[in-house]
Amino acid sequence: MRTFNTLQEVVAAAGEELGTGDWLQIDQERVNQFAEATGDHQWIHVDVERSAQGPFGGTIAHGYLTLSLIPALGMGVFELETPGAKLNYGVNKVRFPMPLRVGKRVRSHISMGEVTELPTGVQMVLKHTVEIEGEAKPACVAETVVLLLP
Repeated sequence: MRTFNTLQEVVAAAGEELGTGDWLQIDQERVNQFAEATGDHQWIHVDVERSAQGPFGGTIAHGYLTLSLIPALGMGVFELETPGAKLNYGVNKVRFPMPLRVGKRVRSHISMGEVTELPTGVQMVLKHTVEIEGEAKPACVAETVVLLLP
């Protein structure tokens, strides 16, 4: 696990591979709870019987559920112990190349992208590839942007 204690350490890590996290099992309960939280009850996510006959052979996780797991998937890869606040600033690019079937496990491979020093702090771009165990394509690729305040 990589720990960043100062903003200078973050700046110095631009372009570095940070590593790959632990596997996380995606179960139907998590998908159902996400459907409740977002109001997205599309049958491909929540109707187990109908989805078994559908295009994916079973229920799939919401793409935005997969995206929302990125912070949790990164917890075993790196931590920011910098002194100030850490703000999710945005997402530059997101794609969902492969449906994430319920019952599969995922993990994230993370690298540090561009790091920019700003008057308000440091802006860092993290490149995530959310791998699906046993699949050739990832469930999600995304660039997240974090603003670190001094």
